[in-house]
Amino acid sequence: MYGQWEEVDFDLSTDEGELGLREPQNRGTYIMYHGTTRQQARSIQAGGFRQSPDGMLGRGVYLSRDLAKARRYPIDHPENDKAVIKVRVNVGKVIAINYQGHPRQKTWHDYGYDTAWVPPRCGMVRSGLEEDCVWDPRRIQILKVILPEEGPDNGLVEAGIGAFLLGLLDRMS
Repeated sequence: MYGQWEEVDFDLSTDEGELGLREPQNRGTYIMYHGTTRQQARSIQAGGFRQSPDGMLGRGVYLSRDLAKARRYPIDHPENDKAVIKVRVNVGKVIAINYQGHPRQKTWHDYGYDTAWVPPRCGMVRSGLEEDCVWDPRRIQILKVILPEEGPDNGLVEAGIGAFLLGLLDRMS
């Protein structure tokens, strides 16, 4: 059985925003996470992020500053095939989309925004956790891949050399 995910970060520089209830600041830099499958994590590492064609906030790359949210994805997928990609994002100009039916919910980029932010507990996301949608994947820098680890400490594996580690895990499976 795979254990609980956890990450402890002591290496955040002062220009990187911390997870919180506040809206990401325009032109700020933040650590965020993207939950996916291991195969998709390899693909993203090799070719970078690509916009999702549609979603709650329209086109863009869906991320969260909350590791707890990212580790849930893909929903209903086996835990041992999940991966979370840790990234650094320059959010550019940010708009808060804080209710369903917001007039710019899917068109925010047309109004000059680079990132749409859904605040936690605003009723738009079932989990109640915050979500971000970044229009331009070039604003996203991949830092590492985080995998659940089977073992007595129920920790996780962090891979700055994620492609190498993912390849080893595939060969061991």
